[in-house]
Amino acid sequence: MLSVYHMTAFTIGFVMDLLFGDPYWLPHPIRWIGRLIGWLDRKLLGETDGAVRNEAAEKKKGKWLVAFVLLPVLFFAAAVLFAAYRIHPAAGVVTESVMTYQMLATKCLKTESMKVYKQLSEHDLCGARKAVSMIVGRDTECLDEEGVAKAAIETVAENASDGVIAPMLYLALFGPVGGFFYKAVNTMDSMVGYKNDRYHAFGTAAAMLDDVVNFIPARISAMLMILSCCFLGNEFDQKNAMKIFKRDRYQHASPNSAQTEAACAGALGIRLAGDASYFGRIVKKPYIGDPLRAVETEDIRRANRLLYGMAFFGWGICMAVWLCVTAIVW
Repeated sequence: MLSVYHMTAFTIGFVMDLLFGDPYWLPHPIRWIGRLIGWLDRKLLGETDGAVRNEAAEKKKGKWLVAFVLLPVLFFAAAVLFAAYRIHPAAGVVTESVMTYQMLATKCLKTESMKVYKQLSEHDLCGARKAVSMIVGRDTECLDEEGVAKAAIETVAENASDGVIAPMLYLALFGPVGGFFYKAVNTMDSMVGYKNDRYHAFGTAAAMLDDVVNFIPARISAMLMILSCCFLGNEFDQKNAMKIFKRDRYQHASPNSAQTEAACAGALGIRLAGDASYFGRIVKKPYIGDPLRAVETEDIRRANRLLYGMAFFGWGICMAVWLCVTAIVW
């Protein structure tokens, strides 16, 4: 029965994410995890400007950061879930549904990227730059309309894996404890996994762990995106998506980040990535995809259709696997 409760909660959480997204007023565990990481960052690494640096010591502290984040997060998730199911199975399903819902970001990705779409549609470039600055790390002040649209599309494409499919897989396999584990690792990487002066050593453990936990989900995500092209109409090119995926999926410093980005670029017939400015410095990056046509505002909407297509396929595959395993076991 526990597996039935689990997959029921998994489905309810998935639907809740599609309906409600992440309201700003709702307390969110990822924000709490982020505060914990920030506090540990200050305590373990401290101030680095003008300080004598020891790379080996900083790497060791980075490993302690991973341990000090994951242990309380996993304990919290397991304790809450255990307590809820001890009270009553219905309480357990409700609790697990909410925890599942909070680990997924399908609607949130769409909502934030469509804010950029809205500003571009109204020819408000300043507003579009501001909107896209909320979801990307690059400098946006000098981006033209095509650059803003590209940035939004790249965010949807890349986060389709670590915001939707990857946590979905960990949730399906290991329940909310797996989901919390994945999001804690992902949040650590997003906060300290940079190759800059401060974090190049301290963030090594978090970045490497993130690469490991995302390795399989990123490739599954790309395959689901390519599969979605078959059912979304003539605007999406499945053959080109597969071609660009095979060719460009490693055109990124991370072994995982370009997987879905390459599939998305191929599906839309556009070119993504390339050089970008971060904190006033130009960072050289290879292009992903071929410029079969110019990037346009409507591509943001198309990228979100791919996102939702792969999300439904991801949920469907998880349910199909569960049904098959259940049938065999029973």
